[in-house]
Parts: sequence; structure tokens; C-alpha cells
Amino acid sequence: METASRPAPAPARSDTDALHWLALVLTPAIGARKSADLIEAYRSPSALFRASASELRGCGVQAAAAQAIASGCAFDTAIRLQERMKAESIGLVTIQDAQYPELLRHIYDPPICLFYRGDVACLAMTSVAMVGTRRPTQYGVTVAGRFGREFAEAGACVVSGMARGIDTAAHKGALEAGGRTVAVFGCGVDVIYPTENKQLSQLIAGNGLLLSEFPPGSPAYPQNFPIRNRIVAGLCAGVVVVEGKEFSGSAITARLALDQGREVFAVPGNITSPMSLGPNTLIKQGAQPALSAQAVLANLPITARQGPVPQRQHALAQT
Repeated sequence: METASRPAPAPARSDTDALHWLALVLTPAIGARKSADLIEAYRSPSALFRASASELRGCGVQAAAAQAIASGCAFDTAIRLQERMKAESIGLVTIQDAQYPELLRHIYDPPICLFYRGDVACLAMTSVAMVGTRRPTQYGVTVAGRFGREFAEAGACVVSGMARGIDTAAHKGALEAGGRTVAVFGCGVDVIYPTENKQLSQLIAGNGLLLSEFPPGSPAYPQNFPIRNRIVAGLCAGVVVVEGKEFSGSAITARLALDQGREVFAVPGNITSPMSLGPNTLIKQGAQPALSAQAVLANLPITARQGPVPQRQHALAQT
């Protein structure tokens, strides 16, 4: 799939510059794709906010969105959000920053801003996504935990969505091995969902990264999670589907990964288990069987394999 070029990384932002980015994110009726196109056209949010409504309409912006940008109606909310982020130690990476993940920068609709808590250096690591059902079998939990540990031991970062089930097992496996893991939220990074993963989120923030394109305070609306899944796939060179039904959220993530040119792997499962129907079908359709973490890493594109980042102490062993 052909990808559009994106703006080159920019130097560190001032508070004023960050405020313009936040205002753009908070402006209603503008999606990720249109926002990225506008940044490419105007080179910076500050220049964009100086444009007139008629000029913006000439760039293909709908009338309501053009008026919202020209009026700067989101700046008051952006000021409050910026204060909240400082108080809660929430960081911001924009699509023009050097820290923005290069793989994600080139998907069809990259988020222009990423909010985070934790070690943003995780975004530079070789990363593998692990996805699957919220209602796994014991087999799925065991495999997800084992793969999470093995990826971490090999120096790779495990990316998932911190949902119940497979996501949770994958994150915990990486932490048990003293490795790094990234949890991509479908809400603000300060909104813990599901609530029972509060301790896990704290461990990930201390030994990895909590990440979201949704501004702090954003609730976990159901429609946010399919949107979130494109980031899970977009951050990684490969996606491993552990368990899930044929038309599950993990199958959607696998399709997004294919659309983004990523490698898709699936863990073979019991043919009598409904939770193995998704990965078994993917294998039938051409996905690579995931028989071990080492085999997955060996089959990633050479350009995606980076040197391992030193592991931290085993986070779960101390809880």
C-alpha cells in the first residue's frame, strides 16, 4: 500500500506550540487523516490557526470544521488540558517529533498527537503486537504469557491494549521477564479501563509506556477501541493473534495490520474451540503460524529488527 509522506521531525516544542497542537486535537469535526493532511499543508498548527475559514474550505475542510479552526474555539479547553497534563505528568508526542514512531507515521490515518505516561523510548524499540479475546481459554492465557516473556527476553517490546484476557496476559508476561511493554488505550491515559487493571497500568507506566491518541480524561467509549486498534497494529512490524472468534476485534486488528503492510502471525489452536476459529482461519488465509516468539522475530522484516534495549528489573516479581 502506498503511503503519503509526512512532515519531517521538528525540534522540541514550546508550551505555546504544544497548546496549538492540543487545540487542533480538541477541535470538533476533524479526523486524524484530515488533521495530518492540514499539518502537511501548513507545516505547523500555529500557521493552520492563522488561516481563514474560506482558505480552509479551499483545502477541503468542511464548513463547520473550517469555522471551528478559524475561530480558535478549542483554545480555552486546550489551556485547561495543558495544565492537567503538567499536574499529572502526562507527556505529548506529535507527528513532527523525532520520538514519533516511524512505522506509525506512515499509516493511512496516523494520529497527529500521542499522549503518554512512562518511558517514551519504548517507541523506538522493535515491537510486536499481541492481540486476542477478552475471554480466553487457559491455553490462550498460557501462550500469551509465554510469548510475552520470550519477546521481552529477546529485547523486543510487547504492544497490546491492556484489555482483559489475552492483552493482560501478554503485558504481564513481558513484565515478568523484566522487559518493556506498551499499552495502547481506547481512552485517556489517566482513565484506567478495565478498572481491575489499575495495578497493571501502574507497573506498565513504571516499566514501559501507557499510550493514547485520546486526550486525558476521555472516557472509554466502545467506538474508541476499533480506532485504537490501528495504532496497536501501526506501531509494530508484526501482529500475533493468539485467540479470538472469526469476526472478533483481534480479527479486525489483523486486517488493519495487513492493510498497513505488517506481518500477521496466528497461534494455531484446538479446532473444537470457538476461540481458535479466528487464528486458525487466518492461517488458512495465509497468515504465518506463530509457533514460538523466536520464529516470529526471525520472520519480521530485517529493517524492523533493532538492537535490544536493556531490560529492567522484574516488575511483577516485586508485587
